[in-house]
Amino acid sequence: MENYREDIKHIYTQDEIDLILNRLRDNETFTCAFLTSCYTGMRTGEVFALSWNDIDLNNGIISIKHSIYDKPKDEKGRWYIGRTKTPTGTRNIHISNTLLMALKNYKKKQQYWKRIFGNEYKNYHLENVENEFGKVKERRIVENDYGISSINDINLVFTKEDGSYVGTDLLRAPYKIIHNELGLKKCRFYDLRGSYATKILRSGVEIKDVAEMLGHKNIETTENYYISSDNDAKKIASELFERATFSDTINEIVNYKI
Repeated sequence: MENYREDIKHIYTQDEIDLILNRLRDNETFTCAFLTSCYTGMRTGEVFALSWNDIDLNNGIISIKHSIYDKPKDEKGRWYIGRTKTPTGTRNIHISNTLLMALKNYKKKQQYWKRIFGNEYKNYHLENVENEFGKVKERRIVENDYGISSINDINLVFTKEDGSYVGTDLLRAPYKIIHNELGLKKCRFYDLRGSYATKILRSGVEIKDVAEMLGHKNIETTENYYISSDNDAKKIASELFERATFSDTINEIVNYKI
């Protein structure tokens, strides 16, 4: 059985979340990625695989279909996009109102950056990597040639201001600050996933709903047979977490003012 706690090293308190967001409020890509994981329990690779096509801002749904991974770097970079960790990892998540506001405002800020950088803004496409028999074995995230678009363009969510995509490397500098300056030595971005699961379980959400929202492979057999789950239950879980995590700091951060 895949335990829902997985590899939890640290459970974030609300004070710690506010401390991190206050210190890193000027790094809007990081804070929006942080809030996305905080409010959904998505795996790190799933967060950084998101494109805007995966996010339905009108209906408040994130469709999780992919995860990223890296390989040794060459002239085309090192980031690839693949399937989710497990078949059940492919799932839809209801977006709470707070996260929905954050994503909408962050998207507006990203569009502002695109206007500022103009032709210098970096864009990406997916390139098929074939094996010796001509079968596609991987898809690679590759920067477009200058000024040239592709039918395989991917509109990635979490990029630098100039559009540069660096995958999970985006977390390195912020977590140096979190560990060394803020003194939160043992926490990781991934621990937001366990923190999310812990908080909603403590709020009374059924473990099967939690397992489905997190994309876990299995829970105990009796729970699989006797606890049902539906979209309404998952939406309620998202709203419960939002109420448990509300703070003035988050309410201010999510606006991403231009």
